[in-house]
Amino acid sequence: MRTIKAIHKAAYHPIADLITYNPLPSARLRQIDPFIFLNHHGYQEYPRHNNGLPFGPHPHRGMETVTFILEGDIMHKDSGGHESVIEAGGIQWMTAGKGLIHAEVSSDKFKKEGGPLEILQLWVNLPAKFKMTEPRYIGLQKDEINTFSLEDGKVSVQLIAGQWEEQKGSFDTLFPISLSTVHLEKGSKLTKTIPAKENIFFYIVRGAAKVMGEEIPFRNLVEFNNDGEQLSFEANEDSVVILGHALPFNEPMVAQGPFVMNTQQEIVQAYQDYQAGKFGSWKG
Repeated sequence: MRTIKAIHKAAYHPIADLITYNPLPSARLRQIDPFIFLNHHGYQEYPRHNNGLPFGPHPHRGMETVTFILEGDIMHKDSGGHESVIEAGGIQWMTAGKGLIHAEVSSDKFKKEGGPLEILQLWVNLPAKFKMTEPRYIGLQKDEINTFSLEDGKVSVQLIAGQWEEQKGSFDTLFPISLSTVHLEKGSKLTKTIPAKENIFFYIVRGAAKVMGEEIPFRNLVEFNNDGEQLSFEANEDSVVILGHALPFNEPMVAQGPFVMNTQQEIVQAYQDYQAGKFGSWKG
């Protein structure tokens, strides 16, 4: 059985009027290789005629973003020509690779009508061999994502990437990685076999769970030791968990602003390339 190494409470870091909690990175935890960053926006209710999400055009290089839309919507646009509005229950997966500019804002409909919003964005590192890959973007709505039930319907798994027994994730990835959103009814239990050499990403979005026998409330990230293959948890109340796992890269990582590379010189080069217009042109 896996044992818990540490529990990391998400810190409150609001962005303008957007409620935001951030459990990774923190003063105690730099990364769970290859998972490197998580922002948890909301839950909150937006009034009518609001400004929506504040993430206007900005660059990225060397990593991927996975965006979970639990409530509300998000409109994506990037310098590669991709554009979409993904609604509640949907997922966005963007590979920044060698570099692009993108914006993540609310749709005109959401800004006009308001409503509930809860969105999480996870940054996944890219191994050195894929740092300069061609950028790509895929956005899938809720009904386009492989979702299945376990425990007599008490557990619902939205399989985003990787394998879960005979089930296959809805996104193809550059390297082996498993990522799911798991919805659990109060009292339901789940056990999953994960190779001991893989790192586990386990964040409680809503509710509370007993993880390896320890009571943990929502907005907490659980860090595990690599000492067993069985992960088990039980929902103390209706809960939502983001569960991922992958082999660590064990490579140097230099993260600065929107860029995640292997050396400081590569970071400097990223800024120079961005300023030279090599990330594509932005059309507002």
